[in-house]
Amino acid sequence: MNELELLRQEIEACTKCDLYKTRTRVVFGDGNPNAKLLIVGEAPGYYEDKRGLPFVGSAGKLLDKLLEEIGLNRDKVYIANVIKCRPPNNRDPNIDEVSACSPYLFAQISYISPRVIITMGNHSTRLLAETDLGMTKVHGRVFKKGDKVVLPTFHPAACLYHPEWLKLSREDLAKIPDLLSKKDL
Repeated sequence: MNELELLRQEIEACTKCDLYKTRTRVVFGDGNPNAKLLIVGEAPGYYEDKRGLPFVGSAGKLLDKLLEEIGLNRDKVYIANVIKCRPPNNRDPNIDEVSACSPYLFAQISYISPRVIITMGNHSTRLLAETDLGMTKVHGRVFKKGDKVVLPTFHPAACLYHPEWLKLSREDLAKIPDLLSKKDL
């Protein structure tokens, strides 16, 4: 059994925060475990909780379209969230939940070893780009973190509510092919 599958089993048994009490399914992550691109969202929503897969609702459909526009699809990337269980009523994750779950995300990053990490939304950006700035100030900026590059952009769900951000997100994501092709990041 590989490391990701062992990690999945560990998370499915996790009781480190109260979210385990209300989850339907753990949303571990999905995609190519050898991907050079990792997309990290915030937390599962209603449909993700039901299916156990990240980005499967309307935000997921938009993400699929945005990836297609730059020549990618889910077979070529790995998608995960900071939080692996749905917060009630889709509320933002709290600090204790992020603290409890972030070691799992860092383990996923270690096992997958992507070159580029796209953070979608404030929670994943704060954690992985290590910034307190809001998305409107950091989207599209490249953060070098060790041997990886972190590129923040708006969460697709936010783009559904704020269509003016969709153009900005497209511009941010258009940087991915170039970042993936660089020999030295």
